[in-house]
Amino acid sequence: MTSIPNVNTEILTHAQQQIQQDLTMALDAFSMPEPLKSAVYHAVMLGGKRVRPALCYATANLKPNHPHYAAVRRAAVAVELIHCYSLAHDDLPCMDNDLLRRGQPTCHAAFGEDTALLAGDILQSMAFEVLGSRLFDTQHSVDSPIILKQMQILATSSSKMVCGQVLDIQAEGQHVDQQALENIHRNKTGALIQAAIMMAAVTIFDGTDPAIPQLRKFGQAIGLAFQVQDDILDVVSDTQTLGKTAGKDEQVDKSTYPALMGLEQAKAYAQQLHDQAFAALAYFADDAEQLSQISQFLLSRKS
Repeated sequence: MTSIPNVNTEILTHAQQQIQQDLTMALDAFSMPEPLKSAVYHAVMLGGKRVRPALCYATANLKPNHPHYAAVRRAAVAVELIHCYSLAHDDLPCMDNDLLRRGQPTCHAAFGEDTALLAGDILQSMAFEVLGSRLFDTQHSVDSPIILKQMQILATSSSKMVCGQVLDIQAEGQHVDQQALENIHRNKTGALIQAAIMMAAVTIFDGTDPAIPQLRKFGQAIGLAFQVQDDILDVVSDTQTLGKTAGKDEQVDKSTYPALMGLEQAKAYAQQLHDQAFAALAYFADDAEQLSQISQFLLSRKS
């Protein structure tokens, strides 16, 4: 389990423990042949910050004790399965060609390219199976419209993520401007982070509730801020701390915020985006304490 800085320890540690338990239950429900099964568990269960599930849970906490928490748990699992599939594919030799992820060999390094590719494929399918299942439901049934909304949000964000990955590859060595860079990362990174928030939001709020656009603004800001901070950490951190190869962006001449605007200006921009996120959360006052705490962690994280 990834260690968490002093800020937000309790909230994020609880989220990590909850998602590890739920991911195990979800994966155990599927029958898979070897070595695919081992590759899937390797891709999913090695830990990580689990930011997306944490945001999902924290969004649901805006209305504690609502009757559809099982649907939120399924959403958290589904969005993390999509994230893990994207990492397994991202690390492949035809993509980023990385051998280290979360301090361990990447999926293809451990199981071969063919199995890693198929592990990513099945994780994508499993995410939607989980959303449409009764996993974690013991007392309350969930309205079908909520499930359909969650599926639509996850499918749309997954498509945006892939489009962003394509744009990211095309931008290598191109030194694109800020508008193009933000278009890449609002899709590649931001869309799935926003999906984690919105899949919980549609579970607890009606579609016409003014809370929905505020959470959408929060998700847009925090999703982009996450990528800006990732770019900064690739410059200032080391491989052991990151759990993946540091300095890789510069090696492959990726378009990044430090490369575009300089390190200090990139740090200032990350802070500006977090300020936008906190401004959106102000609508919820003290009810947004968990979302606020997670946002604080994302700004101060070291890996």
